Amino acid sequence: MTSADKITSIRLILAPVFFIVYFIPVWFPAFGAIWTIPVLWILFIIAELTDLFDGLVARSMNEVSDFGKLFDPFADTLVRITYFLCFVVDGILPALLLMIVLYREFGILFLRTLMMKLGIAMGARSGGKLKAVAYMIAGILALIAASLRRVWHNAALYDITKTAAIVIFAISVIISLGSFIDYYRVYKNAKNK
Repeated sequence: MTSADKITSIRLILAPVFFIVYFIPVWFPAFGAIWTIPVLWILFIIAELTDLFDGLVARSMNEVSDFGKLFDPFADTLVRITYFLCFVVDGILPALLLMIVLYREFGILFLRTLMMKLGIAMGARSGGKLKAVAYMIAGILALIAASLRRVWHNAALYDITKTAAIVIFAISVIISLGSFIDYYRVYKNAKNK
């Protein structure tokens, strides 16, 4: 594994840790919820920073590889699906949008597999990167909503932040579907060559 791949792998570790910490107050109420919020923020920030830094490291150290082109989006998907699942179960984000995201991500996985059969490792494209930023913003807003409800018990701010999270999540889903069409076009063009 390259240095960039090692940074990417941090997200694979953080995803289940985020899930467990998120639901500790539900599974073990005696542990309380207050301490989990700062831990969730730390995990979220580290995961998002590793998404930024792995690409920078790969390019600066000339470590861009076919493996990295597939490993990075896989880790991104795993960690973000984990966030969104937590927020859906907690009633912050709608399940329908998560299902669309899941279908899109499995569709991209299938297209990448088909591209590999053509000998091409399809890395992230600009639409996919824009989608990742929108996912991150939706995740931030949803985590703010979870924080407001669990720690500060502010119903009015919770409702506003939850609504903003849903709107941004819906926008990110639209962007993700647009990027899927772009990835499909790339596959179709590569197949027809």
